[in-house]
Amino acid sequence: MLYYSSSESETEHIASNLALSAQPGAVYCLRGELGAGKTVFARGFARGLGIAGKITSPTFCIVNEYRTGRLPFFHFDAYRVNAEEMLGIGIEDYFGDGICLIEWAGKIANLMPENAVWVDITVSEGGRHVNIST
Repeated sequence: MLYYSSSESETEHIASNLALSAQPGAVYCLRGELGAGKTVFARGFARGLGIAGKITSPTFCIVNEYRTGRLPFFHFDAYRVNAEEMLGIGIEDYFGDGICLIEWAGKIANLMPENAVWVDITVSEGGRHVNIST
């Protein structure tokens, strides 16, 4: 599925709609350059799960856990780590009853389950293209 977004609110809306159909155990892998809108997408996704409050990128803590929505939501950022470090924090233990959304997932693609959903966000003149694929 390919979407076009001309604003943060549109990107959030795309993500929120995707979250409405998210099932337990789903893993969403975000790719895009710095500033592409990965954290904006994550914020919209959290809203779609019914999570209120501030959603920030877990750049330094690696994972933020939210348990107040329809499903547990585990928001990862792999920008500062490698696959070995992600295994060390137990990323595979998170693949289960909740939803995992991983910013910079391309850095650890070999750890992602076969059924992961890939979300590529690319900057274009005046907006973003959001490509969602399995």
